[in-house]
Amino acid sequence: MNSSSKLPLLLGLFLASFVAAEAKALIGPSTPDPFSSISLDSIIHRKEVVFNVLSFGAKPGGTKDNTQTFMKTWVAACRSKQPARVVIPSGVFLIYQIVFAGPCRNTEPIVVQIDATLKGGDDVSQYVSAEWILFEKINGLIVTGRGTLDGQGSKVWKYNDCHVNQNCQKLPVSFKLNGIRHGLVKGLTSLNSKGNHMFITNSENIRVRKLHLIAPDDSPNTDGIHLSRSTNVRITKSTITTGDDCISVGRGSMNVVINQIKCGPGHGISIGSLGKYPNEEDVRGIIVRNCTLFNTDNGLRIKTWADSPPSAAVGILFQDINLINVKNPIIIDQQYSCSKVCKKPPSRVRISDVHFVNIKGTTISPVAVKLVCSKRFPCQNIEMSNVNLKYSGRPNDKALPFRSDCTNAKVGYRGLQFPAPCK
Repeated sequence: MNSSSKLPLLLGLFLASFVAAEAKALIGPSTPDPFSSISLDSIIHRKEVVFNVLSFGAKPGGTKDNTQTFMKTWVAACRSKQPARVVIPSGVFLIYQIVFAGPCRNTEPIVVQIDATLKGGDDVSQYVSAEWILFEKINGLIVTGRGTLDGQGSKVWKYNDCHVNQNCQKLPVSFKLNGIRHGLVKGLTSLNSKGNHMFITNSENIRVRKLHLIAPDDSPNTDGIHLSRSTNVRITKSTITTGDDCISVGRGSMNVVINQIKCGPGHGISIGSLGKYPNEEDVRGIIVRNCTLFNTDNGLRIKTWADSPPSAAVGILFQDINLINVKNPIIIDQQYSCSKVCKKPPSRVRISDVHFVNIKGTTISPVAVKLVCSKRFPCQNIEMSNVNLKYSGRPNDKALPFRSDCTNAKVGYRGLQFPAPCK
């Protein structure tokens, strides 16, 4: 075996095989997994060279800009012929926009251990693109630690005008993975991100675990985790309290498992929005399981733009979900961001094979299930199995009929249905 083949065997085994197996029932059999027989002990107990940012001139305290010293540390670690670990020790470090770029020299995963509080500089003119901390083009990456990424978003949210301007300038994402193969992100806290907390794009075999993503419920566009153009992603055991979608699954996402997430407040867990851009890749094989959502504006949502280019969202499972005082528990909206009387042509995103299984809890909305599908391409094979939701809204509204509304949707029902199925 040559050296270039060692990396997937070390880190890819516990990512690609598990997610592909989870999604197999939705999108069919996957290719044989070459990583299943290798132990992670070779990563956890390996000998490695430590690159501490203090040794490269970093100064804690939260006032000195440490961007360049962090970059020097990364470059040295990335060039190392030996397995490398970047250490950011306890303390408060101020950094502005930074890119940890590969490819790196070693064939084993590079580890970045963050035990500090990192503060993002609040002068948005210093960010030449919409990310604060970017990991890019790396084959084998582990980011872990007890640290906090403090985006200091409260100082810049006033500049966000996306609620009135669809072509608005996005504020920086706190933590972005772009072009990463075989990655693990574990244990960190993201606080008050300027834009999204975390963005995963153009990546494969990614595991995200035990994160805490926190921002006020009125903070603009502070999505917890957004995915696009990524395959074999598993997000587990994380708590997301934010001002937008807890997790949003965008174009080109395939074989994604979202499990044991606590979400709320926020806008829930969303597939989409889809159909905003030309030539969007399909979304396929998405599993959302064993999650709890509380006090969110939406629960389980699929959203596509009206008058969209053609694409598809196929093979989506929401299972064993507990909803607590959620406004729109189950919603498919193919007129996203269009007025109630939408005069635009219908969406051309084809939605099919969507399953809502064992969904229970309470809602403040009299319409617990709302499926507004495309007139041109009605939703196909939507399954509702054991849906048990109770109204918990204002006492004066209890006279309103508690109901399901469906438009242009072919829905099948099994087991308990409350509210009653669409007529």
